[in-house]
Amino acid sequence: MSIASPPKLVSFEEFSAIPPDEMDRELIRGEIRERPMTKRNRFHAATEATVARLVGNWAVSQTAPRGRVYSGEVGCILRRDPDTNVGIDVAYFSADTIARQDDRTTMIEGAPVLAVEILSPSDVQKEIAEKVSVYLESDVAVVWVVDTHFKTVTIHRLDTAPRLVNIEQRLAGDTDLPGLDIAVVELFS
Repeated sequence: MSIASPPKLVSFEEFSAIPPDEMDRELIRGEIRERPMTKRNRFHAATEATVARLVGNWAVSQTAPRGRVYSGEVGCILRRDPDTNVGIDVAYFSADTIARQDDRTTMIEGAPVLAVEILSPSDVQKEIAEKVSVYLESDVAVVWVVDTHFKTVTIHRLDTAPRLVNIEQRLAGDTDLPGLDIAVVELFS
């Protein structure tokens, strides 16, 4: 009986050198994850735009220095050694993380405070669970998984049970996102 050798870990630089094609790729703990290009729909797009607007409105209301909201599969290098590079639907990065960025790069290096994943019809539960785990172990403070079909948000934090909120409830930021207060129903209107 032979023992399989561990997979060769890939660096962000090696990952970045892969030519674009019809595949979605992410680098998770140094391993390339591939799947066919996600087909978005208008519900996903509208929800992404609304989340970005609402979190963005909150962000600009904060005192300087302010963090920044990005959307549209923002490329993020969450960690190094092993490297993890993901695309996030909507993310809020602290002012400190933004200040460390170099204008010569297209990826944001560092974990966001908030990562928002909006479910698509092609998403697989196992992949979403892994992504949430990767976010939390990479020091993302809060992860929202938004379900446009059931109109719910599942809030994930490290060392805390996930919490499901529906359109009759609110998303409140507490210490990580002070002053954030969004009615869940607004995400889907």
